[in-house]
Amino acid sequence: MRLYERRGLLTPERTEGGTRQYSESDLAVLRRVGELLDEGLNLAGVAKVLELEMDNARLRRQLKRSRSARPNDSV
Repeated sequence: MRLYERRGLLTPERTEGGTRQYSESDLAVLRRVGELLDEGLNLAGVAKVLELEMDNARLRRQLKRSRSARPNDSV
């Protein structure tokens, strides 16, 4: 997990004493990393897939907000 942290795949919170605290989100990322490694990706590939998945989710949220913000365009 330290390797994943060094590669930027995880950013766990830290206690005042420096102990890593993993959130549910961190655990979900760890599971996804495991899935991608099992599929044969290397860590660089895993990082790229995670980045693209996050971008995709962000764009979907933006699209959803923009669709809900405009008036109904039904004809």
